[in-house]
Amino acid sequence: MPSLATNQELYFMSLALEEARKAKEMGEVPIGAVVVCQNQVIGRGHNLREQNQDATAHAEIIAIQQACQKISSWRLWECQLFVTIEPCMMCSGAIINSQIPEIYFGARDPKAGMVQSLYQLLSDQRLNHQVTIHEGLFGREASQIMQDFFREIRAQKKVAKKINKLVEILSEFEYY
Repeated sequence: MPSLATNQELYFMSLALEEARKAKEMGEVPIGAVVVCQNQVIGRGHNLREQNQDATAHAEIIAIQQACQKISSWRLWECQLFVTIEPCMMCSGAIINSQIPEIYFGARDPKAGMVQSLYQLLSDQRLNHQVTIHEGLFGREASQIMQDFFREIRAQKKVAKKINKLVEILSEFEYY
């Protein structure tokens, strides 16, 4: 949990939360990310896997791609990544490969998190690049967006199941 976050860190994480909300509105898993270089946002992203039907369309990947295009380099040496949820293995790999020196994430992901939860990829001394990690910035908010999203998905599935059962029952009456 971060001890005194700066106003800039709070601001940039709030932008990542905005991106997560965009994803949620689209029916995507609500994760958002921004890449910052010299206090300027140079990349933004939110999950687009369903819309793009692309397994790699994670918030972090999209934000990193935009940042690389913006500065015309794959090396993001002077950048920070702000992301609402702990990055997965693929995104952690992209963070390492783009050589981002510092990340901030809101909430852990106990099922897929590779920064602290399941593995500690970004701080693994065996790799050629390690990342400074800041955890917990707007963690409750990031976690709540995810919980609300999955609660709504489960409720929708429950309603769909009831409708399908009702249709099944009604279709039986046509035969009599």
